[in-house]
Amino acid sequence: MTTQPQAQTRAQTWFITGASSGFGMAFARYALDRGYNVVATARTPAKLAALAEVAPERVLLSRLDVTAAGEAEAAIAAAIARFGRIDALINNAGYGIIGAVEETPEAEFRAQMETNFFGALAVTRAALPQLRRQRAGAIVNITSMGGQMSFAGAGAYSASKFALEGMSEALALELAPFGIKVLAVEPGAFRTGFAADALKFMPAMEAYHDTMGGTRDFMHAMHGTQLGDPAKAARAIEHALAAAKTPLRLQLGADAIDAIRQHGETLLADLATWEAVGRDTQVEECGGRDGR
Repeated sequence: MTTQPQAQTRAQTWFITGASSGFGMAFARYALDRGYNVVATARTPAKLAALAEVAPERVLLSRLDVTAAGEAEAAIAAAIARFGRIDALINNAGYGIIGAVEETPEAEFRAQMETNFFGALAVTRAALPQLRRQRAGAIVNITSMGGQMSFAGAGAYSASKFALEGMSEALALELAPFGIKVLAVEPGAFRTGFAADALKFMPAMEAYHDTMGGTRDFMHAMHGTQLGDPAKAARAIEHALAAAKTPLRLQLGADAIDAIRQHGETLLADLATWEAVGRDTQVEECGGRDGR
């Protein structure tokens, strides 16, 4: 049976990017309900006003466009000045692109990487000196089930999330000696405004109708039908961070768990099938097949 995490003696501080809607707003409200301090950031701070009304003494609203030079450093500095530390940095800001690789212009690929990967990188780098000084804290990168696997039409989005996963894996090893945890969260479909407000659809090419048509239809229709509860996602994240051994990756939602498991089983099956071919690539030593 899953138990509710126990409240801490000292109020934690959660720093959340993209807090004006969706997961970010849900995480902020959950943290406030738990009695924590919240640094809620967004490109438009006015959209965060409702959070400040909940507990003004425990909320700091900061403008943060994760793609704008210097804004991450300023927001982190403001957070430290107000609350003294950061216990959980949650890199949540991002959006999605739906389109086949050929349908997606290079500029759109680059913009996707700028927000979903380089934006998270900028905020992480800005926070690391403080986290190292504390010798404690956590970095939570909200990736996706699309950070472990991909599907037709998600090339740009998955590329950005795969990159974030790779950085997370390296960070976990680099920061463990400082007592800093790293958690990559891989949600499936959750009932946020992501499908309605944070997806860009690329112009369709007839050549990809058969492979992309179903994806487009599904993404257009999924808003409001997702089975995942964002508040429960926040609870699961806190539970994982409080564990004696926090996992590197946390899949959220039955759809994510099932799809990633199937993807992993396919990977292992292919590895076994082609292992002999892959191993037969070593440099031949003396006396090898060339007779020398």
